[in-house]
Amino acid sequence: MILSDKKIMEGIEAGQIVIEPFDRDCLGTNSYDVHLGKWLACYEDEVLDARRHNKIRHFEIPEEGIVLQPGRLYLGVTQEYTETFNSVPFLEGKSSVGRLGIDIHATAGKGDVGFCNHWTLEISCTQPVRVYAGMPVGQLIYFAVEGDIENYYHRKRNAKYNERTDKPVESMMWRNVF
Repeated sequence: MILSDKKIMEGIEAGQIVIEPFDRDCLGTNSYDVHLGKWLACYEDEVLDARRHNKIRHFEIPEEGIVLQPGRLYLGVTQEYTETFNSVPFLEGKSSVGRLGIDIHATAGKGDVGFCNHWTLEISCTQPVRVYAGMPVGQLIYFAVEGDIENYYHRKRNAKYNERTDKPVESMMWRNVF
């Protein structure tokens, strides 16, 4: 079941959902709009290796925006820091962003209960497009969880994305054993 605007507000008031900064105008009928943060990153190497740590280079989006190029993966970040303790957050792109040919995530649209951080975005585009820090980029949708939770993400010893940061985070696949 997807939480309504009233249920999202109840979660915020109870401290079960945290959104910083929070703007009531960004709350939709059953979602909350999030914005592109000021940091982007790209991988340094042309060929990535799932078994090794692939380094990224961070750069700030200038006030005049930056033109994203097709065929390139950009890691972005939400302006908003979030915490969720009683529901499963899903991040979806806004239709206005999709209509510009921008995808904000390749596979990582679902968060875990207990995720506490800014969301890293896996941004790609179909044609060159200028983007700006602070532009609406996605929406968080919250799904109710049935049953008690034993293993919150922020308490897992092997969680790879727990360090709070307002910059995009590269893949930590290399920490897995395979």
